Amino acid sequence: MIDSYKFGEIVIDGKRYTSDLIILPGRVREGWWRSEGHKLRPEDLKEVLAERPEVLVVGMGASGLMAVLPETKRLLDSQGVRLIAEDTSRACQTYNQLSGTQKVAAAFHLTC
Repeated sequence: MIDSYKFGEIVIDGKRYTSDLIILPGRVREGWWRSEGHKLRPEDLKEVLAERPEVLVVGMGASGLMAVLPETKRLLDSQGVRLIAEDTSRACQTYNQLSGTQKVAAAFHLTC
């Protein structure tokens, strides 16, 4: 459960994180970074796709500056993964709403 989010910081189950991260069933992997900074490419999601989630919630940054590339969208669609991409504040709320009802993974950019 995401307890809170503010620019550059997210608190998950009482633990504070200050770098981009991925939430997978049963664990959080901090220090996540994309191969091309503010562009989400297919190769950035290998770990996520290995978990075979039903839904991937992407936090695109406080201002939504991170872009999900078309080829990434196509890959997720081909694997049957529903993509929800929103600014990170809203994506945190969405993740909390879906968590526990579906197999959900999340990828959060905490700044920008």
